[in-house]
Amino acid sequence: MLKDEDRIFTNIYGMDERTLAGARRHGHWDGTGNIIKKGRDWIIDEMKASGLRGRGGAGFPTGLKWSFMPKESDGRPHYLVVNADESEPGTCKDREIMRHDPHTLIEGCLIAAFAMQAHVSYIYLRGEYIREREALQAAIDEAYDAGLLGKNAAGSGWDFDLYLHHGAGAYICGEETALLESLEGRKGMPRMKPPFPAGAGLYGCPTTVNNVESIAVVPTILRRGASWFSGFGRPNNAGTKLFAISGHVNNPCVVEEAMSISFEELIDKHCGGIRGGWDNLKAVIPGGSSVPLLPADIAKEAIMDFDWLREQRSGLGTAAVIVMDQSTDVIKAIWRLSKFYKHESCGQCTPCREGTGWMMRVMDRLVKGEAQPEEIDMLLDVTKQVEGHTICALGDAAAWPIQGLIRHFRDEIEDRIKHKRVSAVAAE
Repeated sequence: MLKDEDRIFTNIYGMDERTLAGARRHGHWDGTGNIIKKGRDWIIDEMKASGLRGRGGAGFPTGLKWSFMPKESDGRPHYLVVNADESEPGTCKDREIMRHDPHTLIEGCLIAAFAMQAHVSYIYLRGEYIREREALQAAIDEAYDAGLLGKNAAGSGWDFDLYLHHGAGAYICGEETALLESLEGRKGMPRMKPPFPAGAGLYGCPTTVNNVESIAVVPTILRRGASWFSGFGRPNNAGTKLFAISGHVNNPCVVEEAMSISFEELIDKHCGGIRGGWDNLKAVIPGGSSVPLLPADIAKEAIMDFDWLREQRSGLGTAAVIVMDQSTDVIKAIWRLSKFYKHESCGQCTPCREGTGWMMRVMDRLVKGEAQPEEIDMLLDVTKQVEGHTICALGDAAAWPIQGLIRHFRDEIEDRIKHKRVSAVAAE
């Protein structure tokens, strides 16, 4: 279990002030200028050594991503864009950072932007996050007043401006290139890659897009050292991580824990166990709605990190753990996710535009037991036609929950169809 002194987000529950004074009491903004004076190569090397992998879902190594930015400017400005469009169902970890610990993010923006030679950074905030915008903007204003942003930011010799951009509430804008399109004032629709953002991103300039948590942990990693951070978790799954646990647990919460913690320990220590006891567990979605669910027998043995969950054909994603007990209609739960992805598809790619609606309609019949047994395999076949055939990962996100359902709960789907048929015959 993570010790209190090893926590990065020390005000995640808002027990202390979220002001600059409060942040400084918790050790933030301490010697920021000196960290920057160590140079961009040192910062990027430390980030690589720390083993930090992106906290937005994909888990790409953060230091490596930063190193893709051009070393020398060709005259175009460089940009850092922070993805605060937290719209994955079940996920609400970044929200807590922005509400209660906003200065961790602001300080992280300054250091990360310097490492990428960016003088300007944008935080793209989810449309529904009104109070978070107010808290974040107040913190940015405070940082400007204290000389921590702007000219010679934090006495580092680096000029840096930070802007908050409020989106309009579209899930697709959480995809990095759709986010850039929206930031430029166009409809949020993913771009083809290549070119990748590091070559041509915002306004056609070199850009890095990072998740809120990925940036907010940077100052603490650099202050305490890469080896401290990489000491948590299994190899290739380093560090501490915010877990957002919801659903059928006795105490739903957002908690910072060490990577590779067992699912059982996470639930027992922080959530007071499963509602109705461990025997009442039915299924778990371990990383936000887009990753396939795991049945109780696998979930009980789960190690909460990228690699273990990928080996089980699921994923850590955003670490939004959705717990479902025996009272859950698991077919209906996945149908609800299908409805969400159908609603949020931008319609640019045909497999996604047509496939999400088609999958939702078949799921609708499966919930009611009105489908034919052969439609289960037909549905699985359609998910394969959508998965991997779209510009962005929304097609995959729509396909994977259904694949997980069929993989682990096929008998439940078949029973419902059988039961409906028997009832229909009996009624005649």
